[in-house]
Amino acid sequence: MTTKLDPNAHPWMTAAATRAVMAALTADGGQARFVGGAVRNALLGESVSDVDIATPLVPDEIMRRLRNAGLGAVPTGIDHGTVTAVSDGKPFEVTTLRRDVATDGRHAVIAFTTDWREDAARRDFTINALYADEGGAIHDYFGGLADLQIRRVRFVGDAATRIREDYLRILRLFRFHAWYGRGELDANALAAAVAERSGLKRLSGERVQKELLRLLEAKDPTAPLRTMERERILGELLPANLRLERLERLIAIENANGLARDALLRLAALLPDGAAAARQVGHALRLSNAARDRLIGAAEKDARIEGALAHRAARKILYDLHTEFFRDQVLLQWAASRASVEDAGWRGLLSLAQAWRRPAFPLHGNDVMALGFEEGPQIGAALKDVERWWVEQDFAPGRAALLERLKQASDTARP
Repeated sequence: MTTKLDPNAHPWMTAAATRAVMAALTADGGQARFVGGAVRNALLGESVSDVDIATPLVPDEIMRRLRNAGLGAVPTGIDHGTVTAVSDGKPFEVTTLRRDVATDGRHAVIAFTTDWREDAARRDFTINALYADEGGAIHDYFGGLADLQIRRVRFVGDAATRIREDYLRILRLFRFHAWYGRGELDANALAAAVAERSGLKRLSGERVQKELLRLLEAKDPTAPLRTMERERILGELLPANLRLERLERLIAIENANGLARDALLRLAALLPDGAAAARQVGHALRLSNAARDRLIGAAEKDARIEGALAHRAARKILYDLHTEFFRDQVLLQWAASRASVEDAGWRGLLSLAQAWRRPAFPLHGNDVMALGFEEGPQIGAALKDVERWWVEQDFAPGRAALLERLKQASDTARP
């Protein structure tokens, strides 16, 4: 693997917004290097989204330089040395070099440093502790290039020590292996994760949620998840009786049908059946109300939905349900079935859900009152009866036919 990046081959390095931030930080002898995910992904030939920058400059000096250069400077994490530079509308996270003074498994007390190796030593994995200067020269203090070459996710220094500094690194180990690793997990890293797994209970639901969903977003997270289940790591976070086979089938269906990776639906596929488990996990992970409701809805199996369901009947269900709920049910029940990932029946239901636009019922309360109904619950009842008939007719009758149906109901109701 190359030990140098060619800036001309990586537009994120030469973009005017990037150059403006680096110019502000490196003026008058200042130093700054790209670090972490941007460097790692560029070396792997993968896309780069967020660009993080490290510098020996202290936060006040970072902000002064950025503002003098006419750039935005937001003190997003200034106590921990992080300032968000905003250049041409794009954010760049700029962080002062740091070393850990004390850790408790969740948070760290840090001190600033000017030593690049000290900063690298506090990072989690060697592949995340790579730096690149503006010219593309790579600075590697702990063998990250060699690990990246063989796709090995290895802790910087002693694995158990790194984990005890922040137990979230157990989840990060499996997440990064799912995204960037190849073959078996690093033996030392896995042994330390197993030995320290009880520390996961100390983490906040929000932090666990973020890492778990990122793990589930990987192209195929099932192998790391199986290891986590076998080593009783998942049991620290999720209920028993997980449905890994269903998750594996869901991923195969996604791939066969060109669907985007859906971490929340994958979580629903992994969980045991029933709303109780989904409700428990939604609370423990501090999901948003919308995400929690979706997870619970996916867990509540609708027995009407199956691969042989006629489209006319499916449209009736779609009218009653939220489209996303129906789609989730189709995918999860497809994954739970023995049907092919290219099954025509299930594919047809999925296409129907994706194309569905809920028709608007053409009548209103004023239409009922115009026929002589008095105000009160009978208006709603009359509308509901006609609407039910309209749905049974597969939404085909227009306003004139519905008014005639309503008039017939009105005539029948008169003494």
